[in-house]
Amino acid sequence: MLDELENQYKAASTALAAAEGREALEAWYRDTLGRKGNIYLLTRNLGALSAEERPAYGRRLNEVKAELEAAYGEKLALAEDEELRAQLAAGALDVTLPGRKPAEGRLHVITQTLRDLYRVFGDMGFQVYRTRDVETDEMNFELLNFPPHHPAREMQDSFYTTVEGVILRTHTSAGQIRAMREYYPEPIRVVLPGMCYRNEQVTARSEMQFTQLELLAVGENITFADLKGTLTEFARRMFGAERQTRFRASYFPFTEPSAEMDISCFLCGGAGCNICKYTGWLEILGCGMVHPTVLRNGGYDPLKYFGFAAGLGPERIAMLKYGIDDIRQFWANDLRFLEQF
Repeated sequence: MLDELENQYKAASTALAAAEGREALEAWYRDTLGRKGNIYLLTRNLGALSAEERPAYGRRLNEVKAELEAAYGEKLALAEDEELRAQLAAGALDVTLPGRKPAEGRLHVITQTLRDLYRVFGDMGFQVYRTRDVETDEMNFELLNFPPHHPAREMQDSFYTTVEGVILRTHTSAGQIRAMREYYPEPIRVVLPGMCYRNEQVTARSEMQFTQLELLAVGENITFADLKGTLTEFARRMFGAERQTRFRASYFPFTEPSAEMDISCFLCGGAGCNICKYTGWLEILGCGMVHPTVLRNGGYDPLKYFGFAAGLGPERIAMLKYGIDDIRQFWANDLRFLEQF
């Protein structure tokens, strides 16, 4: 029995010396020291030995297994080192190659939409005029023909500060008076962009904060035809040259007459779809001729000067243009949404 054990030991040692690479070593271990390996199976011989022979055979079998285990461990470690060196050599850094381009940010979809609006109105001679987010009740309402307790105020539930008469502006129209008082008596052609705030229930169609763009033109001999021509040209540049427009009578305290402007649906071509609620038209803004009271509060004589104003929401423009169905996505900071634009 001891002779067979020694023969198996020599054969296993020779096979281990010839094994190269991790896979060959693992195969050797499985065939030699595994549960069905040649050395492991020799333990069955113990039952056939006499009581005097068993101690010597068992001791030598344990020595053989320990020596083979140690030799296998050393050779496996060498094989792993060689494999690692080969991987490092294959993936070595070539300093002559150009570096990886760093990840770049991008403009928010509303910023992109605002810049599109600036570009369109800029071509018509309008310049950007920025005003404050925190306004007085006087500028936000009273000077725009919203006297205290006027029912139109109910449509603009406001955020009030701890200072009496100071609120977060509910519309960029609050900047009209500031622009007029700064430019008087020169003619005005400005767009007033910015964030607005209203205490509204947050839904897929409304937010408590949103951007708005106000359009204001003041000068002599300005008519409603100028308003219609300017906004029609805007719609065609923003949504396509074939776009049709229509104006519907409406009411705003700071304009008279007032109107809502619709464009023909650019998704269905006016045939009717779920986006335009099967009417063929999409509402995009409100507008009108500046009310004489507002002109007078801005410093202009309403008997000599006339003006028009319009207010639109960049979020609504973006929702229509890109088919977005939830306004909350603009400010949720979800990269899966923002990286689409």
